[in-house]
Amino acid sequence: MVERAYLVGVAGPTDSESDCESLLDELEELVNTLRIGIVGKEQVRMRKPQARYLLGSGKMESVVERAREIRADCLVFEAELSPAQQRNWEAASGMCVIDRQEVILDIFSERAQTREAVLQVELARAEHSLPRLKNAWTHLSRQRGGGGVTQRGEGEAQIELDARMVRTRIAKLKKELEAVIRHRDTQRKQRQRVPVPTAAIVGYTNAGKSTLLNALTGARVLSEDKLFATLDPTTRQMRLPSGQKLLLTDTVGFVRRLPHKLVEAFKATLEEAVLADFLVHVVDISNPEYEQQLVTTNAVLKELGADEKRMITVFNKLDRVPAVRLPKGLSRPSVPVSAMTGEGLLELTAQFEQFLEDRMVTMDLLIPFDRYELISQLHQQGTVKEEKAGDEGLRLVANVPNRIRSQYEEFVVS
Repeated sequence: MVERAYLVGVAGPTDSESDCESLLDELEELVNTLRIGIVGKEQVRMRKPQARYLLGSGKMESVVERAREIRADCLVFEAELSPAQQRNWEAASGMCVIDRQEVILDIFSERAQTREAVLQVELARAEHSLPRLKNAWTHLSRQRGGGGVTQRGEGEAQIELDARMVRTRIAKLKKELEAVIRHRDTQRKQRQRVPVPTAAIVGYTNAGKSTLLNALTGARVLSEDKLFATLDPTTRQMRLPSGQKLLLTDTVGFVRRLPHKLVEAFKATLEEAVLADFLVHVVDISNPEYEQQLVTTNAVLKELGADEKRMITVFNKLDRVPAVRLPKGLSRPSVPVSAMTGEGLLELTAQFEQFLEDRMVTMDLLIPFDRYELISQLHQQGTVKEEKAGDEGLRLVANVPNRIRSQYEEFVVS
């Protein structure tokens, strides 16, 4: 068990000091999330990447010496290490060596709860471990030969057997995940039979997405002040002031240098963001690095193909800052709120209404009683503002979705 970690940040020639310190601080928070003790950390600047250790051999020896002095049992790199570099560091230091990607994978493994999340994380871990199998064995020259009646030739190296097992496991995981995704697609199609507008809550990890979902919908989704508290998308329904229904979906949080394998694995989950009518981008305004986090989330959305969708930027955690200073040049609507105290939530729901205005038209209707299916449909898919029974039928003033407007035009009261 790893108990004493030494963190190593690697700065390139063009990296700013503040960005490197911020990333190293974030790595410290990630490692703390795994409940691993941190005994020290340092920032190392390199002129250009070296193939053997990423750093030069002199700096490698210096890092190993300092880690040994404070009796660390693990080196954790902020930069991504190749499988060969990871093996070389372990051989030189005699310690466990991991990088930021592995830390994030471990956190995701701990947080995964549903079948889909477990499969997605396991797939990402298997694909990450496949090129690193040599790290697990020191007896690669051993051969396993066949014996008895059936000869198996000269045998196979243990590493080849392990690689085959991992590849088989990857294929099985992908097949299982496809079945889960098909089930999710079926659920989505069932929701779309009674179409209700949808919005996806996105943002940096620990920005307060689940807290906002709870505040707007009255849900009781797990909401904790820690990284990646929730991995699985959670959808809840809310009613806007006009009576219009809206489905809000909380998605997995993003982080700088999120492992590409995780982005690929969670694309099925993040499809909720791609397919939503609009996005609610939650930003922690109390975090000194919030502008960088905003850029990171936008970059992941671009990778998913969701960056062009309509979006509301929600600057959350007003209760933690003495004065709000929003960044200049914002091209999209923005609302400062506190999901904890409720401040700004009325303005936010009003913005939701504005985003949905083009989906509805207000109509004054007189619908005969024998066309009750139209009345029922209006209650399910639209918003009934006024309703009064008369001799000829039911008089309604309602917001009618544009997609079904033609069904009601013959009943409009002139």
